[in-house]
Amino acid sequence: MHRVRILTRQIRSVPSAAAARRCSGGVGPEGSTIFGKIIRGEIPCKKRYEDDRYLAFDDVNPQAPCHVLVIPKRRVAGISAAQDSDESLMGGLLLTARKVARELRLDDKDAGYRLVINDGRDGGQTVPHIHVHILGGRKLAWPPG
Repeated sequence: MHRVRILTRQIRSVPSAAAARRCSGGVGPEGSTIFGKIIRGEIPCKKRYEDDRYLAFDDVNPQAPCHVLVIPKRRVAGISAAQDSDESLMGGLLLTARKVARELRLDDKDAGYRLVINDGRDGGQTVPHIHVHILGGRKLAWPPG
């Protein structure tokens, strides 16, 4: 219970000046990537979830019957670029993905789903703004690629 209160305070904290400097584009903490434009409402999306720190929306090129992206509103280029000070943001990203998967009923009847974070060019990351793919709605093969 005490741990939850601490985490809640951290989630509501304002990004540090150092975190703001890591953001690119000079257009705000969300950056100038396509995801920054989606966060600012410059590009429309089918929203599945939104709060003050995260946004989830349908992928425009779905790889499964259900393919949703979850992004933090504060840009971190990728998992390799995350700092120790981003711990709360990164943990919240995964917990938000779990929340969205539950809202989409992907956890019903042990069906399951997959969470994917691509990092860097060889890892398949195409947008330099960390994001989690939620894939579900069918049996997913392994290995993935």
